[in-house]
Amino acid sequence: MRKIMEQDDIRRSLMRISHEILEKNRGANDIVLLGIFTRGYYLAKRIAENIKKIESKKVEVGGLDVGPFRDDDKKTEIDKSEINFSVENKVVVLVDDVLFTGRTVRAAMDAITNRGRPKRIQLSVLVDRGHREFPIRPDYVGKNIPSSKKRELVKVKIKEVDGEDAVYVFSKEEMA
Repeated sequence: MRKIMEQDDIRRSLMRISHEILEKNRGANDIVLLGIFTRGYYLAKRIAENIKKIESKKVEVGGLDVGPFRDDDKKTEIDKSEINFSVENKVVVLVDDVLFTGRTVRAAMDAITNRGRPKRIQLSVLVDRGHREFPIRPDYVGKNIPSSKKRELVKVKIKEVDGEDAVYVFSKEEMA
């Protein structure tokens, strides 16, 4: 097991991502954040806090459940999303902890467009580990971590869920 990012690394990455979101969109107007449950939701909340500090403007944050929109054995029937605002004609910044094959993001885009037609969807991830199966590329990345698809797992831990902020790379043997 290797620790790739610590608490301060994550904090700095999220602050940089927050600035990049504001720069790319020329401010916070029409931006909403949708974090993919579970860790993406808490990362989205942190980005929203950063944007409020930078721009003195509150952006809406929702939690997105992609389970009903998946195309694999993780598909669920009940949508547990927590979105109390419209995505219609908004710039939706989709937030996730790790981008891997792109299947979760594809499901997330279906979940978003099922709720309305956004002006644009952008993708922010804390970690991009490569190995895409869909033509999906993030707009904002905290850290690129090249990894072995078959031999390694990347695990993001955040305080709200796991009691610590860190990113680890495990060999699959260590996880067994």
